Amino acid sequence: MDRYSFFGPLPALAEPEESALAPTWKRTVGGLTVGIAGGALFAFAGAPLAWMLGALITVTAMSLAGARLAIPARLRTLMVAVLGVMLGAAFTPEVATQIAAWATAVVVMLGFLVATMALVVVFLRLGMGVDPATAYFSGAPGGITEMVIAGEAHGADSRVITLMHATRILVIVAVIPFYFRVLEGIDVPTLPPASARLLLTPVFDGLLMAACAVGGYWLARRLRIPAAALVGPMLLSAAVHMAGWTAASPPVELIAAAQVVVGTALGARFAGLTLRRVWPHLLVGAASAVLMMALAWVTAVLFAEALDLDRTALLLALVPGGLVEMGLIALSLDVDTAMVSTLHVLRIAAIMLIAPIAFTLIRRRGTGHR
Repeated sequence: MDRYSFFGPLPALAEPEESALAPTWKRTVGGLTVGIAGGALFAFAGAPLAWMLGALITVTAMSLAGARLAIPARLRTLMVAVLGVMLGAAFTPEVATQIAAWATAVVVMLGFLVATMALVVVFLRLGMGVDPATAYFSGAPGGITEMVIAGEAHGADSRVITLMHATRILVIVAVIPFYFRVLEGIDVPTLPPASARLLLTPVFDGLLMAACAVGGYWLARRLRIPAAALVGPMLLSAAVHMAGWTAASPPVELIAAAQVVVGTALGARFAGLTLRRVWPHLLVGAASAVLMMALAWVTAVLFAEALDLDRTALLLALVPGGLVEMGLIALSLDVDTAMVSTLHVLRIAAIMLIAPIAFTLIRRRGTGHR
């Protein structure tokens, strides 16, 4: 047993076969079929954010049961760009007058990041015997890909980091909508209520939003902005909407399709793994997610009223459940989606820029290097 471990070290996690992750057309059709069926079932049951949650939960369950499901990266990129345009539509001309008020929320968010990272890293390191690098980058709530790359550069186990972050997002996205419905009495609808139908979307607005999706992604890639498929279209859409050129958002049918693809892609991350092999990691990842949600709730309760911020919006801005997913919930609840999206972009940027440098400094200090 690792001398740092209280509960006992996590068992070694075998690498899934690369062939299990390849998005062949059969696995793509299978993934979409399961995702659509799960989304439709959840929508029929009246579940919150049904198309994404239904796809997420059913595809995850099928993947852990041995099904080889996948979503091509290009399809996911396309649908994430659609959601980026949708989130950017929340930046109305009136938002410009509110941006200054978000400064205090940014400070709270940065303090929350430091506290939640410390809590989760201590839990993984001392409680579960995870090595320092893997614990650190598993506890840093940034993008999965970015944290895996940074962790590998410092000798961390990329498989554990991937599973921890995927589990974190899965648990938070599954829990938060039901939390609002059951404990807060706030209904989270299946789709954002303000979305228009595809056939009722004006041609000019549709072309303008398509240009935001394509142009925003291209520009973000050229500028090497993190999460380019989401952030680029969101920023360009925000500029267009704040300028008053359009007040439209992507049609409801496209949003439902994007939710299915995003939920399916997240669930398909577990392809090639089995519940028997990964259940200890899932439990630890779920426990880490609960710690993050609890600390976010406490922080929102303590600071929302003092800073004159909506508590629901601040909670969604703090919970590290993914920019797309938390933005969708904020939009569905009709709270301050612009603030929620902005704070999540800043969270991801701060983690990506600061976390690797901070870990290097901490390791040098711990080993006595100057």
